[in-house]
Amino acid sequence: MSGSLRAASSNTTLLRAAVRLAPGGVEVTLYDGLGGLPHFNPDLDRALDDPRLPAAVRDLRRQVGAADALLICCPEYAHGVPGSFKNALDWLVGGSEMPGMPVALVNASPRSVHAQAALVEILRTMSAEVVAGSPFPVSLSGRRLDQSGGRNADEQGVAADPEVRAALEAVFVALSAAIAR
Repeated sequence: MSGSLRAASSNTTLLRAAVRLAPGGVEVTLYDGLGGLPHFNPDLDRALDDPRLPAAVRDLRRQVGAADALLICCPEYAHGVPGSFKNALDWLVGGSEMPGMPVALVNASPRSVHAQAALVEILRTMSAEVVAGSPFPVSLSGRRLDQSGGRNADEQGVAADPEVRAALEAVFVALSAAIAR
């Protein structure tokens, strides 16, 4: 899950690179419904099978519930978690999907320490299992990671970078160990 709505998000690019680098037997599915979620309203929060639950929320909960683990890459805005991503987490609080869910946080910017700390606290409050090592730092800032040698990261260039590859491999090892427990 990317915490960014930006079309050219480095967080989403990093997750797309994770899709490319997933080890055999691991399928990574990107959740792309963040911008379509309604504002969280406890009056609308219902059981997954209740037809009054907003369709976008039902889709989020189904995708999270079907996952063995979550990989989250989230930016920081004003020293916090972006409102749109916090909104998605709020919709998951009332469901049964998060308790015990292994979650790894990757961090595309070394400067987003406040949001990462807040995410760890939020996820632990939701009874998710934040895997050891989270957040995993994967700095994309100022690196030449696109095919043309420029500074705009694309998923292929990010996946080809040895440091990024090593960091994402460590994430997959940690998630696999958490799933196996």
